[in-house]
Amino acid sequence: MENANEITSSLSFPSSSYLSNGSSSHHVAAPYVPEPGVNLENLSLSKLSGNLERLLLDGEYDYSDAEIVVEGIPVGVHRCILAARSQFFHELFKKGNDNSTSGDKPRYLMSDLVPYGGVGYEAFNVFLHYLYTGKLKPSPPEVSQCVEDVCAHDACRPAINYAVELMYASATFQMKELVLLFQRRLMNFIGKALVEDVIPILMVAFHCQLDQLLSHCIEEIVTSDLDIVCIEKELPYDVSCKIKLLRKNSLQEAGSSVEEADPMHEKRMRRIHKALDSDDVELVKLLLSESNFTLDDAYALHYAVSYCDPKVVKEVLGLGLADLNLKNSRGYPVLHVAARRKEPSILVALLTKGACALETTVDGQNAVAICRRLTRPKDYNENTKQGQESNKDRICIDVLEREMRRTSMSANTSISSPVTADDLNMKLDYLENRVAFARLLFPAEARLAMDIANAVSTSMYTGLSASKSKGSSGNLREVDLNETPSVQTKRLQSRLQELHKTVEMGRRYFPHCSEVLDKFLDDDMPDALFLDKGTPEEQKTKKMRFMELKEDVQMAFNKDMEKNRSGIASSSSSSSSPKSGVTHKIKLGVELASQVGDNVAL
Repeated sequence: MENANEITSSLSFPSSSYLSNGSSSHHVAAPYVPEPGVNLENLSLSKLSGNLERLLLDGEYDYSDAEIVVEGIPVGVHRCILAARSQFFHELFKKGNDNSTSGDKPRYLMSDLVPYGGVGYEAFNVFLHYLYTGKLKPSPPEVSQCVEDVCAHDACRPAINYAVELMYASATFQMKELVLLFQRRLMNFIGKALVEDVIPILMVAFHCQLDQLLSHCIEEIVTSDLDIVCIEKELPYDVSCKIKLLRKNSLQEAGSSVEEADPMHEKRMRRIHKALDSDDVELVKLLLSESNFTLDDAYALHYAVSYCDPKVVKEVLGLGLADLNLKNSRGYPVLHVAARRKEPSILVALLTKGACALETTVDGQNAVAICRRLTRPKDYNENTKQGQESNKDRICIDVLEREMRRTSMSANTSISSPVTADDLNMKLDYLENRVAFARLLFPAEARLAMDIANAVSTSMYTGLSASKSKGSSGNLREVDLNETPSVQTKRLQSRLQELHKTVEMGRRYFPHCSEVLDKFLDDDMPDALFLDKGTPEEQKTKKMRFMELKEDVQMAFNKDMEKNRSGIASSSSSSSSPKSGVTHKIKLGVELASQVGDNVAL
């Protein structure tokens, strides 16, 4: 490479002025002389880096000739730059792309390029910026930190996952200098992180063949109290076998007696776990009946909340044979194990059965602290549009925080006292309509409440669901000539209990949204709001009014979330009894839902 003096001499150019006879003037421009202390070579490289950065940041310079799709988002790239910087991309682009049609940019999927580990959008942009500029950008806090206020973010799960993503990109795309950099960063995490959070570091070391990093991870797990079930379930077979052998040898070298596990106990535990993996709770019951072995002996509930389908967890809880307060070998109650999985339906099922959100582990963590240390700000602060699924991470944190502060819950809607047929139908009308609107505006939260209440997704209203419920129980008011009045009343009361419990769950976990729904269903609404009546302009105005209602509900929901974060105790709102004008508003609800929420399965 030229030195600074050579570059300086090359910057001396002839003057643009010419003599009248066409010969060039003897006057030449003075050579550029950098100020003392300025390294011209570094200055030139910095300018080159800044110019190339424009290709990524400035849309006016978008001359990309290929796309890489990351998390569903197409990212434009320049094949000549990537091929010059990375042998991986050179070989990739040389082979061409059979999926692109004539005239289209070649398109590649990140999931195909990096099959063993995911590379997120933010991590890939940081990596891409390095390829273009030679400079590594700071870690974006929205994906490299957690939402726990007291965390230093030096070993929380988002920080680890972000570094793991960059390692997968660096190793796969053969950027050796970055591999060395992120290997050092991941090694620094190992001594600080919880042992469960060492697992993703081990996996990237295993897949990218980083032997030194892999050895450090294995040593950490060998000396930890991570249970064998987790090791066998989450690590590659060869690695788990090595860890078990090293543990055994370590105990022998230390002179400790190695206690042989009871073969029969191990066999029974594994059979129960396999039955849970197969979603066969009936087989679990049969295995328990054949011996004096219990669910707690197998830590079956801990296993189910970690690895099984939520419906299996609910069925195991329904057996009533598992101790919710039982702690595993690491001192974790079931709720705290479930907090690591971050599945809202499992958390709510455990809380409903009596799990204590205030309980802490031996190292002082409660369930919500565990959940917050696993959650990125990007996910927690994600804005959810009306009618779309809410982020699970946020729901889990909000549910746990609210449960910690909840001291009592009351509901004024009584279903135990005798009611007349008209009263029963009126209450059913009210609750059916309320749940229908909840499902329209907040599908994830409403479904969660209905799952816990065992409420089926049907409606009494022909306008809402009769045309959509071929596979459901249909209209509850349909007359069955073989059904006696007492049987019909019992059936309607059963439905009333399901809906009442659903509304209770909504009040318990989403109180401010419940208040807005109370107000909407209790206030008299004029006939002019029927969406299918009036001129086109009037109908447009009515639909705008309904959208305003949806915005009110969203604001209330955000108020719920903000109150959770601020630590202010949320007020407990009571159920509103149906008023005399409710029949009119039910009709309005049917019209509104059928017009605006036609695509929502009720």
